[in-house]
Amino acid sequence: MRQPKSKNLGSRIAAALAVLLLASIFFSLGIWQLDRAAALKASLVTATTVDQNIVSLESIASANTSLTPNALNRQVKVSGRYIANFKAPNQPDATGKLDDWEVSLLQVGSSGGILVVRGLWSERLLNSGIEQPMVIDVVGQLHARQDGDRADNSPGVISRLDSAVIVGITDIDLFDGYILAVREGHNGDEFLRTRVSAEKLVSRIPGFYWQHLSYVVIWWLMAGVVLYLPFYRRKVAL
Repeated sequence: MRQPKSKNLGSRIAAALAVLLLASIFFSLGIWQLDRAAALKASLVTATTVDQNIVSLESIASANTSLTPNALNRQVKVSGRYIANFKAPNQPDATGKLDDWEVSLLQVGSSGGILVVRGLWSERLLNSGIEQPMVIDVVGQLHARQDGDRADNSPGVISRLDSAVIVGITDIDLFDGYILAVREGHNGDEFLRTRVSAEKLVSRIPGFYWQHLSYVVIWWLMAGVVLYLPFYRRKVAL
């Protein structure tokens, strides 16, 4: 028994719409993958480019706000008071060597704060004359927060260089990321100690540029296959 033409037409329209929907999904995934490739390429430039011009921290970053790509790796200056001190174990430097670092919380203004990597934990007593009321001038490189824990949180110890791990012990507004100090001083007198270097800067977007481009080709190839399949089935049926 032959089906009514209207029902047959409706089935064809539904099938055509399903094909177009599926093809558009694959095409959109290709566009998304292309955007990821572009973002990865841009982030690689950001991650490996160091602007040597020194700017104030408050001019490129704000408390309680994520760092923008333009703020990463910038040389910054900021003044404040050290109000807490922490040990950051198992931190890798630029050569991959692991060591324990001294990290202090610098209060900026009346209500802000940022973590400052001051140097090796073993040298923490070199500047024992620093007192909490003293205003300390810091110059260093602004880094993104660390993602993975390198130790367990405990009193006086932080698991990673991330202000999120200390929100429970302070009520001030914290800046995202941390400063890797290259200079510290008070009233023009510089504090001398060994400064640490950061591990190699990398993109925060996973994957490789050409890998993302290959996925673009795959998604768009699948979209082409979906669009061609109905014509292939009709050709085989003839």
